Amino acid sequence: MSESVKNTEQAKEPVHHETSVEQQLLDHGVKLGPGGIAPRVFWPALVVVAAVALFSAIFTETAGSLWNAIQSGIVTNFGWFYTIVIAGFVVFALFLAFSRFGDITLGRDGEEAEFGLGSWFAMLFAAGMGIGLVFYGVAEPLTFFTSPPPGLSPDATTAGTAERAMAQTFMHWGFHPWSVYVIIGLALAYAIHRKGRPVSIRWALEPLFGDRVKGTLGDVVDVLAIVGTVFGVATSLGLGVTQVATGLSELGVVDEATNTLLVILIVCITAIAVVSVVSGVGKGIRYLSNANLILAGVFLLAVLLLGPTLFLARDFVQSLGAYAANIVPMTFEGFAYSGEEGISWASGWTIFYWGWWISWAPFVGVFIARISRGRTVREFVAGALLVPTLVSFVWFTVMGGTAIMRQIEQGDLVGPDGVTAEIALFDTLNTLPLGSILSGIAIVLVVIFFVTSSDSGSLVVDMLASGGHPDPPTWSRVLWASLEGLVAIGLLLAGGSAGLSALQAGSVATGFPFAIVMVLIAISLYKALSSEHRIIMQSEMRTRRRELTGELEENFDDVFGPKVDDRIDYALSSTHGANWRLGRRKKAQEESQSR
Repeated sequence: MSESVKNTEQAKEPVHHETSVEQQLLDHGVKLGPGGIAPRVFWPALVVVAAVALFSAIFTETAGSLWNAIQSGIVTNFGWFYTIVIAGFVVFALFLAFSRFGDITLGRDGEEAEFGLGSWFAMLFAAGMGIGLVFYGVAEPLTFFTSPPPGLSPDATTAGTAERAMAQTFMHWGFHPWSVYVIIGLALAYAIHRKGRPVSIRWALEPLFGDRVKGTLGDVVDVLAIVGTVFGVATSLGLGVTQVATGLSELGVVDEATNTLLVILIVCITAIAVVSVVSGVGKGIRYLSNANLILAGVFLLAVLLLGPTLFLARDFVQSLGAYAANIVPMTFEGFAYSGEEGISWASGWTIFYWGWWISWAPFVGVFIARISRGRTVREFVAGALLVPTLVSFVWFTVMGGTAIMRQIEQGDLVGPDGVTAEIALFDTLNTLPLGSILSGIAIVLVVIFFVTSSDSGSLVVDMLASGGHPDPPTWSRVLWASLEGLVAIGLLLAGGSAGLSALQAGSVATGFPFAIVMVLIAISLYKALSSEHRIIMQSEMRTRRRELTGELEENFDDVFGPKVDDRIDYALSSTHGANWRLGRRKKAQEESQSR
């Protein structure tokens, strides 16, 4: 009878496991509604995203003016805030890399990492940078070389201008963006894997706000995270399709990159992303990320070998030196003395990047936190900060350096209107042997980069909208992936011929409120790690005391020598003065004589 009961209980275990996730969410105060969603997060976020997308698509001129006005207002009035916040994130991330918190495991003590190092790196890198590497790989260094930032390139020499152009690019794509990802990703990984909290941004603030994250405060944070993620991914999609359309035009596949073509491309790429996100992280996203990294590596190596190889090797070393020499002044450049020209430049470049990275931070943070179970704090920071930064530097040196060298020698890459980002990559590739093949690979790269970014973002948004469920509803994943495409269409149409400006404005506007949340997350993370480290040290101290006590009890003679049984009594209470000692001696003598 007892054996039968055991078998019955074992048979029921899988069912219990399926329901335990929802029960755990309920135990954490998550309010779940029909369909497995968290209604206080899902519906407000859906309404905001849908309303913005429809407004931008229907009232294109009004929406375009509004987005640009919002961006201009943020850059003019709060650009300094972005500058200080990003600089603080860099310092804090570097501190974490070398701090006493480094050995804390993001999971149970001694737990093995869930993914191998190669797959882990491929997934975090593809999710963290995506299309931007391909879109700006040539355009940004070439733009800074031919049209230097206001006040940042006083050097009259060509070499000096080129060095500063690469250094400025390194700043935009190096430690600064990955520091943002490290902070939110580490805070979430600690909450999820160490403390067993649901996959929601709100739990990164628990050490600071306690149980208040279960209420309205947490709902607002998660809604901001969803809106920022959707707009950040939509911006990437918009950049990607403009480059794909331009590439198809350069290859002669289409005559012109019209809005109709852009919309068709968005629909097609979004459909691929939907198929991938439905398959989940373990299959579609993982395989696509690995394939993407391999293809990007082959593409980069081909450009390196077919281009000015020795020059690029020297340029890489020299650009690192320029970056190290100028990183502090570039980080804190506020364009206070550059007037409207400086503000306009920052709006399109530096402040746009800071807003873009922060708008991406919720989804990249949640995603890399989820795939980082079993890593230590030091491994997490090193993997998500140092390695991607180095790879980004190599990428921009090869792509941007090739373009700069061509411009110096031939001067045929930049027209009278300056650098056109969508075209610059293909113009540069066409100067190399096998240029058409490389252009085709670049188009494929852009598509896969977006698919990996979109499916990762959709999965994360779906988890946030489902109260942190690790395996959210499939229908919701499809919905959010589709909405990202709809937002991209809306922003592109709102921008008209200047669709890129509308996309940039959207990222800056949605990133600003979450920047404030990011500051609170950094404070909360430090508080959590400090408390954890204090507990660990106290536990280790108690363990050492127990071990020492046991050692002394068993091996006292070996450690301190034989015990002394006839010890001299040095207690103060035993001290009675000289007369008392004389009396004791006389009494002892009398007793001796009597014996």
